[in-house]
Order: sequence, then structure tokens, then C-alpha cells
Amino acid sequence: MSDSEGVTKAKAHTPTVEREGRAMGGWPMLVVVIIGWAAAILGIVFGSIVMDSGPEGRMFGVGVALLVVGIVLCVLMSMLPAGFFSLQPNEARVLVLFGEYRGTVRGSGFYWANPFYSRALQPAEQDDSDGESLAAALGGKKKPTKPGQAAVRARISLRARTLNGPRLKVNDRNGNPIEIADVIVWRVVDTARAVFDVDHYEQFVSMQAETALRHVASRYAYDHNAESDDAAAGEITLRSNIAEVSEALRAELAERLEPAGIAVDDARLTHLAYAPEIAQVMLRRQQAEAIIAARTKIVQGAVSMVDMALKELEHDGIVELDEERKAAMVSNLMVVLCGDNDAQPVVNTGSLYN
Repeated sequence: MSDSEGVTKAKAHTPTVEREGRAMGGWPMLVVVIIGWAAAILGIVFGSIVMDSGPEGRMFGVGVALLVVGIVLCVLMSMLPAGFFSLQPNEARVLVLFGEYRGTVRGSGFYWANPFYSRALQPAEQDDSDGESLAAALGGKKKPTKPGQAAVRARISLRARTLNGPRLKVNDRNGNPIEIADVIVWRVVDTARAVFDVDHYEQFVSMQAETALRHVASRYAYDHNAESDDAAAGEITLRSNIAEVSEALRAELAERLEPAGIAVDDARLTHLAYAPEIAQVMLRRQQAEAIIAARTKIVQGAVSMVDMALKELEHDGIVELDEERKAAMVSNLMVVLCGDNDAQPVVNTGSLYN
């Protein structure tokens, strides 16, 4: 293996693997704590009584020992209750001892674990070489704290969560500015990845949801722009193919959030419209396309009706028309069938040619 391959493998990110953490039952430990407090109080009381019985002698040493044991038990019993915690259904607790991951406790119940396990996990510090930190350092001020740098709780909810995304202004495949928003149903499936592989997994989900929505919106056109219905039938658009677009959004989100141990149950579009600056123009365009489509149907129907009328007249021998009279009849029928207003009939009192 070459040196370059070794460096590449060394730099490759190894995802954190969730493993089962060890925690004792909370109720037996609660009994131990109660007994310990009772023993500590008794030790202090009896130690004080024995010490008061005489300043010298063997009993005085016993009293000092009881007093010391009682004080030690008080200190110890005051620390043990910090290890109690309870989990509701679909909750988990990440166990971290002095920066070392010790496992994850799943399942509802009352537990006791090492009281030194962290209850909040502080994210990694940002690089001090960024512009904001450098400006603060040169000015002799404290590095500004960003709103999103709060600690992550060790207790993590495994329930399904809903993220209502904001309205975004993006360009569709044709470059038209549109407004789009989505709603995402997601949940944590790997607590170790969610806590240790990303900073603030909730903010990570929000950011990736916005990025994925922008990318998906740019892949499709807002509406059909094909000249014929056959060409438009095979084109997926944001307005006409909501199910296909939502599935594409869900698949892309699942791929983006998988490194963070997060699964996406559903993703749907909640808002879709042209941007205000082109909404009126696109509305007129849609109206024009609708009028053209309607006119096309009317003309096609009128032509078929005229053709049927001429064939029926010729087949039944009702009247014989030369080419000139047929053209006049076709013109009159087309005007009647395609006109917007009702036709005003004109009665010819002369012959057919006068």
C-alpha cells in the first residue's frame, strides 16, 4: 500500500457506532441511598454522644471513627442522587464520562448510573481563525457567542418530529423565481451519530432540509412548457407531480441525514407559488395557454362535425353541392361552431346561387 493510500484512509471519517450502555435499576439504588443516609445520621449522632462521654480513652477513638464515617457517608450519599434518571417511552440517554462515550440507555424506566456522567454535551469550539473571532481578539474583547452554540442534552427523544420549513425563494429548472416550503417528519435512530458526528443535530436537520429543498426545486420546472400534450405528459413538474417531487425530496434528505443517524419518515411540499415579481406575468401566460388549448379543442371538434355533415349529405343524396358551395358551407359552419357569440341566421329567399 502506498503512502498516499494510507493518508487517505487515515483521513477518512469513521462514524461513531452506538452501543448499549450499562445502568442499574433506580429503585434498588434508591433503597441503598436511604439506608446510607440513615447510617450516616446514626454515625454522626452516636459518634458525638460517645465523644461527649469522655475526652480520653478507647471510647473516644470509637466516637471519632463513627463521626468520620458518618461525615463520609453524608458526602457520598449527597453525590449518589445525581445518578438517578428516568426515561419515558421512545427516549434514550447518552452516557459520557469525562469525554468518553460509554454507551446509550434505551427503554423506559427508572435508572441509576454513574453520577459523573455528563447531563449536557458541550459542542466543539469553533476555529479561532475565523474573521469574527479575530476581530474580537484584536479589539481585546471576548469572543462573541453565537446563538446556536448551546450544549446538547444527553437525553434524546426518539419520537417522530415535525420540521416546518420556511418559505424559500429559489429558481426552478427554467430559471423562474418561485416560492416553496416543505414539512419534514424525522426521528433519531442512532444516538451516537446524532450527538458525536455532527454539532447540534437539530440545526443540522434544519440546514440540510433547506439545502435539499433548494436542490430539488432547481431540478424541476414549475409547470409544463411543452408545446404538445404528448411531450408534456412525460415531464415531471413541481405543480403537477407533487407525489414524485415529494418522494425525490424525501430520498435526498434521507441520504443527507444518514451520516447523522437520522431517518426521514416523510417529506411534503406545503407551499408552492411563483414569486410576486412574476406572478402576474405567469398568470397571464397560464390564461393564454388555457385559451389556446380550449380553442384547439373547439376547432378540432368543429372540423370533425363539418366533415361528418358533408359526408352524411353526400351519402344520403339529400343535396348535391359543387366545390364552391361546399366551401361556403364549411365557412358558415366553422363560423357558427367556433364563434364566441350565438350565430344570427340569415334566411335566403332566392335560389341557392342567388
